[in-house]
Amino acid sequence: MTETGARRSDATRAAILTAARERFATDGYERATIRAIAKDARIDPSMVMRYYGNKEGLFAAATSADLLLPDFTRVPREDVGRVLVSHFLDLWEGGGTLTALLRVGITNPAGAERMRDIFTRQLLPVARAVCPDPAQAPTRAALCAAQVLGLALTRYVLRFAPSAALSREEITDWLAPTVQRYLTAERA
Repeated sequence: MTETGARRSDATRAAILTAARERFATDGYERATIRAIAKDARIDPSMVMRYYGNKEGLFAAATSADLLLPDFTRVPREDVGRVLVSHFLDLWEGGGTLTALLRVGITNPAGAERMRDIFTRQLLPVARAVCPDPAQAPTRAALCAAQVLGLALTRYVLRFAPSAALSREEITDWLAPTVQRYLTAERA
């Protein structure tokens, strides 16, 4: 493949993934179709199949998510909750991947498993790094996930007016102390 062909192929893949993320976020997994995604990407549906094989392969590629969490061993212990909440707000507001995953995870077992995997692989190590009892890390990570996913659901998916109306600072002020307690407080 020529360099021009490779660039065109990369651009096509990027367009497909962008369209898929938006479509999965809007319609959920079941209602999103290859045909609709291809139309949104302005390509023939056969190109989607060529690059991703099927809807499941496309979903896996479109919902690949690295939370890009900071190294919490370098964050002052008293700032962990604030840094984590702020980071998640950046992620939710920065693109459709997590929103798509959340929508699909609510209604589709594969989507739910994908979300569990992302949070287990990426949030659990944070809890292990900062909590006073590493044996409690899974519970503490799950409680943090409940907070950030609950906020995301009400603010970015369901768009509850009170949640959507809060500023980032207000959300952080409300949520950070709870997340901080979950991660760093001595056993309740």
